[in-house]
Amino acid sequence: MGKHCGVNRLCFLGTVLALASVATIVTLWTIALTGGGDDVTAPWDSYRLPSALFPLHYNITLWPQLDTSTNTYLFTGSSSVLFQCEVETDLILIHVNKLNLTTLDGSHMARLSAAAGDFVPDILSCWLQTNTQYLVVHLSNKLKPGHSYQLYTEFRGELADDLAGFYRSEYIEDGVRKIVAISQMHPTHARKTFPCFDEPAMKAVFHITLLHTPGSVALSNGLEKDVLNITVDGVNVTQTVFEPTEKMSSYLLAFVVSDYTPLQTTHGDTLMRVWARTKAIEQGQGAYALNVSGPILDFLQLYYNISYPLKKADQVAVPDFYFGAMENWGLVMYRETKLLYDPMSSSNGNKETTVAIIAHELAHMWFGNLVTLRWWNEVWLNEGFASYVSYLGADHAEPTWNIKDLIFLNDIQGVLEVDSLSSSHPLSSEEDSIVLPEQILAQFDIISYSKGAAVLRMLSDFLSESVFVEGLRGYLTHFSYSNTVGTDLWEHLQMVVENNSVSLPQSVGVIMNPWVLQEGYPLVTIDTIQGKVSQRRFILNPEEQVTSRLPRRAEWAVPLRWMKDGEAQTEIWWLMEKEDVNLDMRSRASWVLANVNMSGFYRVNYDFGNWERLLTQLNTDHQIIPLINRAQLIDDLFNLARAQVVPTPLALRASTYLQQEKGYIPWRSALNNLQYLYLMLDRTEAYPLLQDYLRKLITPLYIHYNNTTDNWRQTPEQHMDQYNQVNVLHAACRASLSDCVSLTSDWFRRWMDNPENNTILPNLRPAVYCSAVSAGGNAEWEFTLDQFTRSTVSSERSHLLSALSCSSDAGLLHRLLSFTLSSSVLRWQDGATVIASVAENRHGNNVSWTFIREHWEHIHTHYGSSIISEVTERFSTPDELQQLKDFVEQVGLESSSAVEQVLERTRANIRWLQHNKEPILHWLQQNQETVLH
Repeated sequence: MGKHCGVNRLCFLGTVLALASVATIVTLWTIALTGGGDDVTAPWDSYRLPSALFPLHYNITLWPQLDTSTNTYLFTGSSSVLFQCEVETDLILIHVNKLNLTTLDGSHMARLSAAAGDFVPDILSCWLQTNTQYLVVHLSNKLKPGHSYQLYTEFRGELADDLAGFYRSEYIEDGVRKIVAISQMHPTHARKTFPCFDEPAMKAVFHITLLHTPGSVALSNGLEKDVLNITVDGVNVTQTVFEPTEKMSSYLLAFVVSDYTPLQTTHGDTLMRVWARTKAIEQGQGAYALNVSGPILDFLQLYYNISYPLKKADQVAVPDFYFGAMENWGLVMYRETKLLYDPMSSSNGNKETTVAIIAHELAHMWFGNLVTLRWWNEVWLNEGFASYVSYLGADHAEPTWNIKDLIFLNDIQGVLEVDSLSSSHPLSSEEDSIVLPEQILAQFDIISYSKGAAVLRMLSDFLSESVFVEGLRGYLTHFSYSNTVGTDLWEHLQMVVENNSVSLPQSVGVIMNPWVLQEGYPLVTIDTIQGKVSQRRFILNPEEQVTSRLPRRAEWAVPLRWMKDGEAQTEIWWLMEKEDVNLDMRSRASWVLANVNMSGFYRVNYDFGNWERLLTQLNTDHQIIPLINRAQLIDDLFNLARAQVVPTPLALRASTYLQQEKGYIPWRSALNNLQYLYLMLDRTEAYPLLQDYLRKLITPLYIHYNNTTDNWRQTPEQHMDQYNQVNVLHAACRASLSDCVSLTSDWFRRWMDNPENNTILPNLRPAVYCSAVSAGGNAEWEFTLDQFTRSTVSSERSHLLSALSCSSDAGLLHRLLSFTLSSSVLRWQDGATVIASVAENRHGNNVSWTFIREHWEHIHTHYGSSIISEVTERFSTPDELQQLKDFVEQVGLESSSAVEQVLERTRANIRWLQHNKEPILHWLQQNQETVLH
């Protein structure tokens, strides 16, 4: 912390002179840069670092001090960064945010020296430019190009509970409150921990030393090389010195200080450890993560053809974490619910989450860490790639699960909906349009992760996986330990395409540009009478004004894999223009189906005759149509109906075949789409009929699982069947199937009667808990809350927390929401999930909307503006739209892209309800006599 003057005449004079000096520097810089004009700002007013200086390595010492007796949580530290001068300059700009810098030698907040004993300019002045988050150091003379210098600082910061930078997290174990010091540097929080050049292209080597309480364990990216007990300022501490990191970006730096216990093994030459609370490790909750990490690492080393470059791979389960996980090189952090798996109480969904997220984070060790994108405007390539490869890695670790098929449900289906809004955004933006920290953070959305994964999957499909991987290997080898832009990958893929004589209609870069540089995706329309194939951008609400961010929208290069009467065509047919003709697709008798296995990122519409033939096939022998395409047909039809491209009754007719369907992916796709009907119709006279219709659809599948699992007492062997067992139980209870509600309520009551003996199958617990709380009253809710507070298993706590939001009692739901206002019952990371879950409940939507308006300042601070999207999902009346507009204007969110999407979605909902309520009501009434009760 900087030294403070007493109030005396000499100190006052010194302060005035210092301020005058800074003012003079600012004035001179402005005049020098603008020639006396007002067009160019000073360098410290830019949010991007100048290219004059480049870091080489840092020496950082940090001492987190966690005094639970006085609730004092802070850290002190020192940092020395060696940097090279690239361009002559008399300014040093280095990122600092929310740190108190110590005044050194009674003069400045930094000390400058030369690496080779060269001449060192004096520091004229230092100041903190808080808006752009810089320490500005102004020198008496210019630094010389090619010479290296060293900047030393000392500082102090708060170990807050804000989940950013170096922060703290708390938990209770054996009745004792324990504190963990954790870091989250990504994307722009390293500057909250130490002064640094905090941009991804500013790679350096980091030498880390941590001082910590004796008995605790310190971790960082490098392996511990020296652990000593020493005394600092009269305090006994443990000093842990780590091996230097590889050359890497500042956002990948990581620390943990805790009393955690590891599970560990050696896999090849790599030390692999899973760290968590001691009780969690003792209960075996880290074993699954450790067991699958080795096979995933093996797969990735073969896939990339580059050995894992570090000596160790630590994975840490932390109580509070902003993201689901973070790929810090050699020290990956996870939320407990993502990494830990309890074989006694976790579900198969929890197990899949663990293997998939480990595969995602380990994929980053090469794509993102070894080779890093130059700037945050191309986040999609980093996150989209890891999302895509996570399916491959998880499939290798669990080969019987068919997990690669789930990309349709987990990624493609959801992002197709978001990307069909006119307010969507491209995968890649102009570099100078993403500069503010909040703009950078906003890039980490469903477009970057899920559309990125879908587009890369499409690219791999039309190139072939072998060509894709060969190009990827060349790219990673060529750019190891450096930075790239997205076009570098296209160039390396193009080299492999040419070397392997792969036939493409255009170069890889030309094909990919429209998918990457413009928002949205195509609706491909196939006229099987004429063989005409056309494309246009699919917009969910055609009444919205659509403006492209590009001077002229390019047509997508659309790779069409298709089949005719169940026979797959071997060659991809490319649609390159707005309209083309494929005479082979002409047919008045055979059905045509395009986008086989949903390999391309687009929707498909057909002439009415072909739709009729496809529906006939679904109702006669649905298995002739590939599994993912059965899910795709349902999803495309319901969304085409929302966009008024086809009538909604056609989509409902397609769903009738589900009475014969036993596949999880088509069923989940259908229920996702029927959810929209529930959101729109649950306050109308159509709601009871919709409930009747869902009971009709679900009853055959409910009977199937009842018969094949010994009245729900057994778990199916196959992974997807386990999912579908949960799926049908949840859907049947939601549709008020009396047998389901009675069954789940009885199971829950037995547990309430004997709280120490929960016999409900782990897979079924989320569905059972929700159904029982929904059908029950205060007693069931209070019991669930009590079990939530007692449970030490993170996945079980997650299921119980979700169940609390299923109540039909508005008062209980409001009480649950009130828990989000402090961290005494809920962790901050869980608040947004709770608010969204209550809003999804038809009894809780108004409760949550009122709640966030009453507590907006607090909610916006902790959960951001995107929470509005979750709470207003069922808004579908002009009055609700006006409420939304008034609120947005009141709190000043008009310019938020998330809010633009919410407003557009609400307008689309209003329009949809006006056009579709009566036709749906009529269709449901016509089909009512066949409903099974």
